[in-house]
Amino acid sequence: MKTNKTYNILMYSHDTFGLGHIRRTMAIASHLRSPNTNILILTGSPLAGRFSFPQQIDFVRIPGMIKKTNEEYLPLSIKINPRHALDIRQNIITTTAKTFQPHLFIVDKEPLGLKKEVLPTLKWMRRCQPNARTILGLRDIMDDAENIKKVWRNKGVYDILDTLYDEVWTYGIRDFYDPIKEYDIPEHISQKMKFTGYIPRKVPNREEVNKEKLRHSIKEGQKLVVLTTGGGGDGYPVIDAFLSMMESQKRPFPFTCILITGPFMPRKKRAKVFKRARKLGILAFHFYRQMEKILAAADLVVCMGGYNTLCELMSLKTVTLLIPRETPRKEQLIRAKCFHHHNLVEYIPWDTLSPETLRQKIFHLLEHSEYYQNAIAKFQMTGHKIIRQRLQAFRKRKL
Repeated sequence: MKTNKTYNILMYSHDTFGLGHIRRTMAIASHLRSPNTNILILTGSPLAGRFSFPQQIDFVRIPGMIKKTNEEYLPLSIKINPRHALDIRQNIITTTAKTFQPHLFIVDKEPLGLKKEVLPTLKWMRRCQPNARTILGLRDIMDDAENIKKVWRNKGVYDILDTLYDEVWTYGIRDFYDPIKEYDIPEHISQKMKFTGYIPRKVPNREEVNKEKLRHSIKEGQKLVVLTTGGGGDGYPVIDAFLSMMESQKRPFPFTCILITGPFMPRKKRAKVFKRARKLGILAFHFYRQMEKILAAADLVVCMGGYNTLCELMSLKTVTLLIPRETPRKEQLIRAKCFHHHNLVEYIPWDTLSPETLRQKIFHLLEHSEYYQNAIAKFQMTGHKIIRQRLQAFRKRKL
């Protein structure tokens, strides 16, 4: 294949809950696009339509599913048998791949897809598109190592990585966390692993940040604290503790606050948050379309420690306080400890979260931010550079 011929990239993001997977997929897609590249994203995210898709990137929406237990998933919106919903998803994925004829297929996080729905497509590509490349993209930390090893052994993931994937892109730094060691990955599979570094995100310019501050009437020298809980499905305890802290704080407040609950916070809890925030004169949103601008405007961001939020904050060089969740997976806690070890963030363990611990950490960070800013300034985000290098290597091959 000549390098000036159109190159098709298919990306799969199962998106059962939250915003992380679609945000990471969108970030990678926007940096892989070029005039002669088509990118099509398969996603189960109900919010895919809220994102701006640039030229030559589009998406195919598969029916959304939501996790009830580790093994049970239910349709998010349509009221049909879960097995039928999964059959529809699998058929859409397979048909899209056969019609789109991708030269590169990137699967996010789940090697087999949700309930093995990507397996038929992977097998078809090996059989009918043998020169196409299949890639598994993994975030730096998946979960507690013993749990991942058990799940991967039970699902036959090690065999799938060996036979159906050409490379495994790990979106992290091996010196921070080494999944090869932690997850007992055999040498013949570890040779396929490429550590890309963390994936950088869009950084607004100074004028855009100043406009964002002006939009919210934030004056020169006034501190801004932003609290976000990502998708928000399990973020209420964090916002509740923060609002309790503010309710006991003397006025005028020493900083401006903006809350972003996330679109998946249960409606009743979100209503409580908005009511309490209004009484305090605090701005609250359930979804913020251009998060990078408000995060860049912040002097401090309080969040839960998801991979994508941390990538955004490290790209923006923003001081961060994490309250990582510890269930149903420990990946946020493990990542918080890794980043804290390198002086990049401060964190509060979930079981010690209270209005008083929040107050102590927030005021300390606002007064002593230089310690963290110096470490953040040196932190390199190499994800897109390495991924583009891999793409260039693939495109040199004749397909």
